[in-house]
Amino acid sequence: MERPDPSFRRRVLMEALTVLAADAQTQVTWLVRHAVMTDEIALDFDHSFRMAETLVAEGQLARGVMADLQEIDVILSGMSGGENTDRWTRGALSTDEGWALARRLARQVLVAELGDWQQPLPEISVIR
Repeated sequence: MERPDPSFRRRVLMEALTVLAADAQTQVTWLVRHAVMTDEIALDFDHSFRMAETLVAEGQLARGVMADLQEIDVILSGMSGGENTDRWTRGALSTDEGWALARRLARQVLVAELGDWQQPLPEISVIR
């Protein structure tokens, strides 16, 4: 199987960060429009984060943003587990400290990489 080209992988990461960086109400609107659960925000980040080191090695991503990406990963992972189900509601997007911190870090990465954190949210296709 061929690996997607670096620009595609970079775009996937930037799109995941764009959703994560959006304000809570915008995130909720995006979730409703695409009929997906809140955890889709974290899952998309997780999938794209797995490519980050490769993107750095290929010169497609600044090494300096890796610390913020790793911190986002730690935050979202720490929110997992059955005892944290209340953190994965749509309402928690606007009240939970973990979401707020992940949002701030995602914005920092987008500013460093794209010059601005406010980007159009991606359209997704959900296969059911």
